[in-house]
Amino acid sequence: MKTPLPSDPKLLMRSIIQRIATGPDLSKDISREEAHLGTKAIFENHIDPVQIGIFFIALRMKRETMDENKGVLDAVLETTQRVVATVDEVVDIGDPYDGYTRSLPTAAFLGPLLAELGVHVVSHGVDRVGPKYGVTARHILAAAGVPVDLSPAQAAARLADPALGWTYIDQAQSNPGLHNMVGLRAQIVKRPALTTVEVLSKPIAGRKKTHFITGFVHKPYPPIYAELARVAGFDSACIIRGVEGGVVPSLRQAGRYFQYHERGPEREVAIDPVTLGIQQDVRAVPLPGSVATAEGEDEIVAAIDIHATARAAAEAGLLALKGSKGAYYDSLVLSGAIVLHHVGKAASLADAAAQIRAVLDSGRAAKRVC
Repeated sequence: MKTPLPSDPKLLMRSIIQRIATGPDLSKDISREEAHLGTKAIFENHIDPVQIGIFFIALRMKRETMDENKGVLDAVLETTQRVVATVDEVVDIGDPYDGYTRSLPTAAFLGPLLAELGVHVVSHGVDRVGPKYGVTARHILAAAGVPVDLSPAQAAARLADPALGWTYIDQAQSNPGLHNMVGLRAQIVKRPALTTVEVLSKPIAGRKKTHFITGFVHKPYPPIYAELARVAGFDSACIIRGVEGGVVPSLRQAGRYFQYHERGPEREVAIDPVTLGIQQDVRAVPLPGSVATAEGEDEIVAAIDIHATARAAAEAGLLALKGSKGAYYDSLVLSGAIVLHHVGKAASLADAAAQIRAVLDSGRAAKRVC
């Protein structure tokens, strides 16, 4: 249900800023409703860019409360053009929108891989956003020839296509108002609340269930993401401690993830790559030397060649989907096994890993790329 904005959204934002931007000792929290309406007013272009920057920086500096995060998420959910696909269950992969700068990303190819096992995957993101400005799923999939500018309806149709069974949808298509803030976010510099909640936008849902998969680095985030996932209506969530905050754990050391089912309490799960037959000396797929030499625009923008890295990731991903062994293949086994087990398609992580390897070795998933 749409929540109407107040008659004077500028007056609401003025009141909010007066309370949240008064220094370390006097700043006050705002309600979930105020965070919701203030953010919605921003997305609908009612607020001056200077005040938008103050709003998000002040929330960040005083530290966002759970109610404030929920309110910002409420605005994202309300303004996202969401579609229910004609499939029973959807796995929503929210990899970092700001991408990767220190390793070759692999999660973009979980879609065709898991689709071969009957799991319908939606990945989503943007072309370029801070704070990392790294290589994103969009870059990699575009380099592989996958359509990355589908409307929500077109993306849902691709998801339901038996020959494909997975899709990518860009924020520019699912939430233009939020996406229009990319330039301003570059000026904000620091990570705003939007970075936390935009991965929960849930652009395409399943008829019966929708499962949320995301990553984290810092310890406080699993309970935050779990609670926000419940607010967003995800039936289950799997929050993985992954390399660069993504959904792929380290390939060379034991790790953990947190999950809930049926919107219940989350629990911690340990995972060790060795027990799944993975023996690697690297944490993640290394960047090819040829892509790590480009100068960044400044100290914040990634000092890598984005397009060359995307092409390298696309080439390596297609080879892995055709059974080529190595760190990329092992990354897909590790993260794919977690997702497959989480959604109940495998009795154990070991069984899930065996299923993933069988698909990779067959090469069948490569035919689902585009």
